[in-house]
Amino acid sequence: MNNNDVIRRFRYAIDMSDNQVIKAFKESGVTIDKEGVQNLLKKDEEEGFVKCNNRLLGEFLDGVIILKRGRQEAKPGQAPKKPEVMTSNNINNQILKKIKIALNFKTEDMIRVWEKADIYISNSDVTALFRKKGTKNYKECLDKFLRTFLKGLAEDTRK
Repeated sequence: MNNNDVIRRFRYAIDMSDNQVIKAFKESGVTIDKEGVQNLLKKDEEEGFVKCNNRLLGEFLDGVIILKRGRQEAKPGQAPKKPEVMTSNNINNQILKKIKIALNFKTEDMIRVWEKADIYISNSDVTALFRKKGTKNYKECLDKFLRTFLKGLAEDTRK
């Protein structure tokens, strides 16, 4: 699934305005203007389209986490925790994890969202999506699975 599509669908699902998208980027240290946001939201074939790379998508999702949940303060004597850098390896799992954190979802919430998109998944299947790659019972999140989650999220939140 292309990163621009993830931003478009997630933004729609949680009803974010252009200004809120700008604010999310700003929270994660990325300066972008309204035109820049609109270029990220354009379709591939439209004039002015700007491709969103993994780093930029990660910054956006980290900014949404900060907007929704607040900035995580470092404990005394500890260095501030840096956000996880998204790699092209298992990126859909990383996207799903950041969305889960941003929306403060529990496993039951994730299951409910997939059910809205007519996908019935067990509790253990959901937790397998959040395991580290290479560990026992790890499950890769395929494009279709992420797409249906975002569809279900839109149905769940935009009642």
